Amino acid sequence: MSGFGTERDSLDDGRRPGRPASIRMMWAQTSDGVIGDGATMPWHIPEDLAHFKATTMGAPVIMGRRTWDSLPERFRPLPGRRNVVLSRSLTPEDVPGAELAHSLDAALDLLGDVPVAWIIGGGRVYRDALRLADECEVTEVDGVYEIDTPVRAPELLGWTPVRKGEWTVSSSGPRFRFTTWRPRSDDDF
Repeated sequence: MSGFGTERDSLDDGRRPGRPASIRMMWAQTSDGVIGDGATMPWHIPEDLAHFKATTMGAPVIMGRRTWDSLPERFRPLPGRRNVVLSRSLTPEDVPGAELAHSLDAALDLLGDVPVAWIIGGGRVYRDALRLADECEVTEVDGVYEIDTPVRAPELLGWTPVRKGEWTVSSSGPRFRFTTWRPRSDDDF
């Protein structure tokens, strides 16, 4: 199944006029590339949540239904951000305060010409959006967690880290660092 894919158009990277100028993705992952179990993250890092809020505040966020469902009700929709939920089965009444789109293409068209849009999960949405993204903000969580049904981050093949922060110990215990990735250009070879 192709998920919430995008249709190719005349531009090589799938971009069209009237869509976000920059498409960025943000997630946290373990040392072995796990982003969660489809409903929750097995760690709690307050500094990462603050980074997420500061980075995405004021910009639209696009997420799948499971990511929407995983948000605590008091944070639905995420305040200070235009929330777009991808689902083929939900109705607008199911996502109060958010907008509904039936595909990634439809979500990008719905947002129109904004400076940046953030893809915030989950796994299938990340995989479908990867070819359109021009930046990924990844919080690396040092450790491996036992998860029955792991959801993995997309592999950033053809991407290069442009920033790797220092490892820091969270107030809640785990070590973490913030990294920024961009697609590798011909100049990188």
